Amino acid sequence: MVSGRGMLRRSRREALESEKIYRIFMVPKPFEPRLLANMENMNINCESWKYSVGPALFSLDKESKLKLSVEARNHGDVVIVHCQGRIVYRDEAAALSRVVGEVLGNRSKLVLDLAGVSSIDSAGIGELALLQTLAQDRNAELKCAGPSTVVRTLLELTNLDSVLDVHPTVDSALESFHEMNV
Repeated sequence: MVSGRGMLRRSRREALESEKIYRIFMVPKPFEPRLLANMENMNINCESWKYSVGPALFSLDKESKLKLSVEARNHGDVVIVHCQGRIVYRDEAAALSRVVGEVLGNRSKLVLDLAGVSSIDSAGIGELALLQTLAQDRNAELKCAGPSTVVRTLLELTNLDSVLDVHPTVDSALESFHEMNV
């Protein structure tokens, strides 16, 4: 059995220990070892890379860096946009939006052929959702066709397959347009 004094000693000891912890966290770090104003190497034995990296690694030509080929073809009153490569953040997603936006400005039926898409990231998924919204705003119909198993899985995981009209092939997407007209 612990008396009232024992509890008081214990709570005082716990308070002192907690003060020690707070003192440790409140000690300011000296400025010198943290950051240097001129960002030089702190270790004098460390060497910087002396050789310049050639254009083979860092090309300034954006078209050669683009990993998505987008081609639009007419098929009667429907335009098929064939995608080859990857739909990822920045230039690839922007290229897809630019082409689809131009097509939706002129036509009301579009099939986005995803059979050649090898990978897609969150920006690409967002871009597909944005394109669907754009098509709805312009009273157009957008259908996706032929996604690979990887792309199809991502569409299912993000529940975008419930928003987009996804078909296994381009032919089935084209047939669905004709079925709607009948």
